[in-house]
Amino acid sequence: MTLSASLEQVAANRSFGGWHKRFRHRSAALGCDMVFAIYLPPQAEEGPVPVLYWLSGLTCSDENFMQKAGAQRVAAELGIAIVAPDTSPRGTDVPGDPDGSWDFGHGAGFYVNATQAPWNVHYRMYDYVVAELPSLVEANFPVTDARAIAGHSMGGHGALVSALKNPGRYRSVSAFAPISHPTACPWGEKAFSRYLGADRQSWKAWDACELIAALPEGVERLPLLVDQGEADGFLAEQLKPADLEAACAEAGHPLTLRLQPGYDHSYYFIASFIEDHLRHHAAALQD
Repeated sequence: MTLSASLEQVAANRSFGGWHKRFRHRSAALGCDMVFAIYLPPQAEEGPVPVLYWLSGLTCSDENFMQKAGAQRVAAELGIAIVAPDTSPRGTDVPGDPDGSWDFGHGAGFYVNATQAPWNVHYRMYDYVVAELPSLVEANFPVTDARAIAGHSMGGHGALVSALKNPGRYRSVSAFAPISHPTACPWGEKAFSRYLGADRQSWKAWDACELIAALPEGVERLPLLVDQGEADGFLAEQLKPADLEAACAEAGHPLTLRLQPGYDHSYYFIASFIEDHLRHHAAALQD
């Protein structure tokens, strides 16, 4: 397969018989250059493979998960490609947090489509991860349209919301320590009030708990796999897994919520359970 001229390869590393590569491209959805990473397992040299899209958390780029999670070994065994986008638009023309904080703006796109100026010009991460990036990947790499999605923290929120808003687009979804109820936590309230404006009703379209409650009858309810460390310093104030559990129970939505004693919010936690998640996705992707 010949790569599009719009893709510029910036790195390539052999890994467990496959390849980890990074590419730069111009994003129409975000109006800036973006970098994403893709791990192609050895099976991709024989034919197309399914894809897991991984969404990372606050302050991260495409590099954190790929370097720290240890996912490539199991992905190579299972024959799954992994695509990891950046977590926000970037560049000198892209506004960041006016207060200079780390939890908004650059590295903190929250996987929504912003409606408020000046954020609405660039901050359309939902369109990027759900539509633009998969189209680019499927046109340029030996992958199928069998997709799974997963993420951590802000990216866990993004994975849940992307799957819930698009029944049938993904075969499976999972999350590590997701921001489960962003309309009711400080991180979410700060981001949503700026990206989406003062109307809190409009925020519900980007909140997993609210989306689960609003899913119409007859729509496929994709099972959710969520791991949460019990020693996570953000657990009570920001992540609110109990709210997700309550929303799923009320709506009859399938949820496996695993509270892991002693684990925190770090990549040590992700690395400890990523194999479980990859096998969960592989079972759905290879049906």
